[in-house]
Amino acid sequence: MAGGNFMHRVISYVVNEIVVNGLANSPAFQRFAVRTSKRIEDISKQAAEKRQVIAEQMKDFSKNFEDFKKQ
Repeated sequence: MAGGNFMHRVISYVVNEIVVNGLANSPAFQRFAVRTSKRIEDISKQAAEKRQVIAEQMKDFSKNFEDFKKQ
């Protein structure tokens, strides 16, 4: 069993090296990675802006609700 585990680790290492090197040297994959990273940054920025807008709306709603309760 120990020999099989060792062989599995060796094969996994070799395959991992081949895949990583292949992707690292692939211009198409690099373009994909850059576009994906940029898109995630854009979405994160939009989410932060939307969160700010919603927080302000909730603050206004809370203030209006308190004013309404006082009437």
